[in-house]
Amino acid sequence: MSMTEQKAQFLDKVPLFNGLSSRQLEQLAKRVFGRNYEAGQAIVTQGQGGDGFFVVQSGRAEAVLERADGSKAVVNTFGPTDFFGELALLDDGPRTASVIATEPTRCLALTRWDFLAHLREDPEMAVIILQELAKRFRRALDAM
Repeated sequence: MSMTEQKAQFLDKVPLFNGLSSRQLEQLAKRVFGRNYEAGQAIVTQGQGGDGFFVVQSGRAEAVLERADGSKAVVNTFGPTDFFGELALLDDGPRTASVIATEPTRCLALTRWDFLAHLREDPEMAVIILQELAKRFRRALDAM
């Protein structure tokens, strides 16, 4: 099995990509790339520009929010198939929290420009992914 096929099989388990066809998953798999992080290493840093999206392939990480008073709070934890940075796929605003690997972690990353280029090639994929993002935002708002 090729690396692209392996990545496509993994991406099929990621909730954001529910509803994508095998062909769409394979096309997306061609654009993602792996990155390894050591325990304690920042994957993304709050306040810095965001240009990519990450899916945890193995390991664990936590989202840490630094408040205006300097205190920090863990606001989410991530394990395999969990994703973060989805807002960075849609705009280039600053990261809303830091994500720190809590153990050796491997992520699949997708840059904003690769994602947008792919959506231009496959508008149907855009609709499916945007519907999943809307569900996620709705659940986050309901939890408040």
